[in-house]
Amino acid sequence: MEIERKYLISELPSNLEDYPVRSIQQGYLNRDPVIRIRREDSNFILTYKSSGLMIREEVNLPLNAQSYESLREKIDGKLITKKRYLIPYKQYTIELDVFSGELAPLILAEVEFPTAEEAENFTPPSWFGEDVTFDGRYHNSYLSK
Repeated sequence: MEIERKYLISELPSNLEDYPVRSIQQGYLNRDPVIRIRREDSNFILTYKSSGLMIREEVNLPLNAQSYESLREKIDGKLITKKRYLIPYKQYTIELDVFSGELAPLILAEVEFPTAEEAENFTPPSWFGEDVTFDGRYHNSYLSK
């Protein structure tokens, strides 16, 4: 299960270059349920996600580059491109997504949790903006339309 909260970010942290970053491309073959392909640096993944907002079932399967390229031609909607920064925060990792292309200047932060209780009691850092966890318009599958 994936348990996560999602926030809008209006201003980037000043020391962003200090954190690991990944280049991501992802597209959607289906939106309900979500079937996504992703290239994250040199890794390729096919993902299934069930419906839901804060808590969803998630299954990841490896792809090779050839399979990814073949499936990329079949995506529905636009290919999302973004940089993902991994920022430690307390016992969590903030995944800060800085979108490029048509979705720029959108910036979202996601934090994953081991339990729903931890997610519900989470206090975000001061630089986080609006909590959009329960707003489906901020799911990447919706943004790809």
